[in-house]
Amino acid sequence: MRTGHRLTELGLGAAQFGNLFTETTDDEAHRAVAAATGEGIRYFDTAPHYGLGLSERRLGGALHAATRRGVVISSKVGRLLVDSPDTSHLLDDDGFVVPATKRRVWDFSRDGILRSVEESLARLGTDRLDIAYLHDPDDHWEPASSSGIAALAGLRDQGVVGAIGAGMNQAAMLAEFVRRTDVDVVMVAGRFTLLDQSALHDLLPVAVARGVGVVAAAVYNSGLLSTKVVDGTATYDYGAAPRGIVERAARIAGVCERHGVELPAAAVQYPLRHPAVVSVVTGMRTEEHVRSNVARYRADIPEALWEELHITGLAPDPARAS
Repeated sequence: MRTGHRLTELGLGAAQFGNLFTETTDDEAHRAVAAATGEGIRYFDTAPHYGLGLSERRLGGALHAATRRGVVISSKVGRLLVDSPDTSHLLDDDGFVVPATKRRVWDFSRDGILRSVEESLARLGTDRLDIAYLHDPDDHWEPASSSGIAALAGLRDQGVVGAIGAGMNQAAMLAEFVRRTDVDVVMVAGRFTLLDQSALHDLLPVAVARGVGVVAAAVYNSGLLSTKVVDGTATYDYGAAPRGIVERAARIAGVCERHGVELPAAAVQYPLRHPAVVSVVTGMRTEEHVRSNVARYRADIPEALWEELHITGLAPDPARAS
């Protein structure tokens, strides 16, 4: 990246350390991080949102036990965690299997950003964030693009944060952040995959032009691209997959099979064909998840596969589009 940070092309997304959809143990998280560092992964992404701080605490504990040298940690700002005694007897209602002892409060003000970073540093057990992203500011463009970015830029100047940016499930607003603010990197989730190239013709070209790195996340589109054989009941963008999307995924899987490649491997490597993309982040709950994702990243994929996907119109080759 232009800030001098070196991200491994495969990064570990730690949302599942926050008990996303199902419970995970501290031991599983520690073993996953140990396996990741052993395989050469040096980029780890988390957020306060993930398990109401649980993901950050687990990641920080695991990295403290492992080596921190050369490791890049990113977290996010924009959702403050506020004590909520009235709901402490309930479970979180935002997809994480944790007690609702806190609630999320949107806050992209300067004070909110400073407090968020301070609390993340404490949970992670570190004195510096390598990357801080504004988290899902879809409905908060004005404060996020003004006070939010300004606060992060100030922390960058002080050395508390190394690089700044935004992470979203859409490409259009990320492109505006790149055009109009001093971001170093953006994370685009689900919008640059084998099934969705929303980022290809707007965000990625402007990122190249302005020297901004792009991290591609949710490359399996929440499940549909995560298996060798497409499962029509799998989720797509965290909901039921439309029939047309399932059929297209199955056709892509068929092309992969003809070339001796498994669909998830192509899903992991596809975004990396674009020069703007500096890393692909995938969720890895366990040591086994780490091994399988690393194998997909390292799989040998012939150029003929990308050629066929391109000429058939199933998925444009980013190496050509760029």
